[in-house]
Amino acid sequence: MTSQTVGKPVRNRPAGLRGRARRLLREITLPAVLFAVLALLILAPVALVVLSAFASDTPRPGNFDLSGLTLDNFVDVTSAGSLKAALNSLAVGIGASALALLIGGFLAFVTARTNVYWRGFLYLVGLLPMLLPSYVGALAWSVLGSENAGLANITLRDLGLPPFVDVNNIAGLIVVLALYYAPYAFLLIHGALSLMNPDLEEAANVHGAPFGQVLRRVTLPLVTPAFLGAAVLIFVLTIENFPVSQIIGGAAGVETLPTYIYRLMNSTPSRGNEAAAVAIALVAVVLVVTALQRRMLARRTFTTVSGKGMKPRQIDLGGWRLPALLAGLGYFVLSTVLPVLALAFVALHDSPYIGTVLGSFGKPDAFTVEAFADVLDSSIAQRATVNSVVVSVAAALLGTLLAFAVAYVVQRTKLPGRQPLEYVSMLPLAIPAIVLGLGLLWTWLIMPIPVYGTLAVMVIAFVAAQMPQGFRGVASSIGQVDRDLEDSAVMHGASRTRAIASITAPLLRVGLTSTFLLLLMLSMRELTVPLFLFTSDTRLLSIVIFDDFDNGILQRAAATSLLYCLVILALSILSRRFGASEQR
Repeated sequence: MTSQTVGKPVRNRPAGLRGRARRLLREITLPAVLFAVLALLILAPVALVVLSAFASDTPRPGNFDLSGLTLDNFVDVTSAGSLKAALNSLAVGIGASALALLIGGFLAFVTARTNVYWRGFLYLVGLLPMLLPSYVGALAWSVLGSENAGLANITLRDLGLPPFVDVNNIAGLIVVLALYYAPYAFLLIHGALSLMNPDLEEAANVHGAPFGQVLRRVTLPLVTPAFLGAAVLIFVLTIENFPVSQIIGGAAGVETLPTYIYRLMNSTPSRGNEAAAVAIALVAVVLVVTALQRRMLARRTFTTVSGKGMKPRQIDLGGWRLPALLAGLGYFVLSTVLPVLALAFVALHDSPYIGTVLGSFGKPDAFTVEAFADVLDSSIAQRATVNSVVVSVAAALLGTLLAFAVAYVVQRTKLPGRQPLEYVSMLPLAIPAIVLGLGLLWTWLIMPIPVYGTLAVMVIAFVAAQMPQGFRGVASSIGQVDRDLEDSAVMHGASRTRAIASITAPLLRVGLTSTFLLLLMLSMRELTVPLFLFTSDTRLLSIVIFDDFDNGILQRAAATSLLYCLVILALSILSRRFGASEQR
């Protein structure tokens, strides 16, 4: 009896160990596969940039030698050119962030908390610049505000006034960046103001505090997280912005870290290792600023949303209603109206050389649609359009699917390794686009997979760069669906895969569609990431616009930009209407 009792576990132990091993293998397979995909998409490019900064040679097909590690590449980081570019980047980032916060915060406040005239229209004004990619806005302001041939200065001369507009300097760069990044501040601050509990403001009013003091000591401190979040986001986006810095700053010799990296990569011979060292310095700045933001927010609590029903008190502006409206309309004119009119004027003008603006309207043959016809008939533009659509749709589809798989593992399972998946997915937020593009170039040059020089590498690059947006979009949607619905199907005999396909995915239709359309629009707007990856056969519309402007073909660049903005507008309307129909 004793021998049978003792012997039975001994005989079953190998089978039990094998069962546990198989179960463990099943549990780690999916996270391991997803981690391998993310490592190839994100970690490998970042690692190659870091390794290249210490190597003597840049990665080449079939050859990446790490035997001669050196610190010589970092000598360029402390050179006069690099330090000047770093100081310019800091000045641009701080200046553009402050101005964008001022613009976006003002629009958010008057539309969320006041009785300003045309409040609904001003809300739209806060969002409209997002339909105009920042480099298209920079192109328009370069046409408008150049010192000698800018349309604004030509118009002033037509009116007999002295010309004074000049955007080709560091101040102009700050203003242009602020105009097109203010919507980010507007969205974040508007949301915080709309959700804020009004009890604290009411208590301050009851105790006799005037409006200005309530605003300064209660309202603004409570939306500090939104202000800091917007400030850090805009600072990061502006210091890493390449196209606006190249278009506006390049004409004035104002070099920032992204344009400095680009110049190193395009020098003869290419100085890729030094560019990698400078890229690490740029990443370090981003990480330091992000860490400072988290430390500042950790010192205090900012809870303002409770379980009680609440409606923020609307503030009566009185005599300031009209000035507030005019200020909002001024931003609308500067960010949208003037740039679009400038692009249209250049594209429709019969000559690239414009001697008069007002006088052109008195000439019957001063305007023509030939530039638009040239763009529509151009094989380069046609191919770039097809490339942009194919790449954007493929990147949005694959990005949404990958984001769903990662978000599901992170949100709905207890599988080992799920937290590293989230960290890696969000890593591109801390990596400037030009640095990620540089790493992607080297990664797919040395990979034995022949995708470099094809549209596939563009798709891969966009999926990698937009993984944070895709992951956050899907993860927030998954969090809103009760997991009991899926678990009930599994308890009734359905496999987990079938339960996901039949219950979870259909319930997430709106969230997945919104994420797809978001990634589609981001892909259509992207310029910096594919900057090192395109060839003559894989150019995108954004690359064509940038090349035409860089080569001085202003009319075609303006016409292409307008058509490009129409495509983005159509995508925006489609996403809004489709989302509304899905919700019904």
